[in-house]
Amino acid sequence: MSLPKEFRYSEEHEWVKDEGDNLRIGITDFAQSELGDIVFVELPEVGDDLELDAPFGSVESVKTVSELYAPVAGKVVEVNEDLEDSPELVNESPHEKAWMVVVEPSDKSQLDDLMDADAYKEMTEDE
Repeated sequence: MSLPKEFRYSEEHEWVKDEGDNLRIGITDFAQSELGDIVFVELPEVGDDLELDAPFGSVESVKTVSELYAPVAGKVVEVNEDLEDSPELVNESPHEKAWMVVVEPSDKSQLDDLMDADAYKEMTEDE
């Protein structure tokens, strides 16, 4: 399981990469492996507001549909449109090519409430 050390992680299996003014969000390698083959990704629109811990989209696999939960609150400034035509990128490259959205956070201190890679790894080992 790939876990970039510089990312932060939510209990709902989203990752957050701090890019200065904005935060890039996707789902973890663990989450995509649990879901199986991804066949569809539903994402918000640029300009939408994300509420902390509220659903902002979904990922559909051959096995199930799973909600995406916002690990931070903020305004969507970019959406990964590649996932519309190539949802399998979530399985192939969950941390590089398959990011979901870029958000301008309303309160960047919310990052402090997320797990580092070691804590996330420990949590997933218990599941």
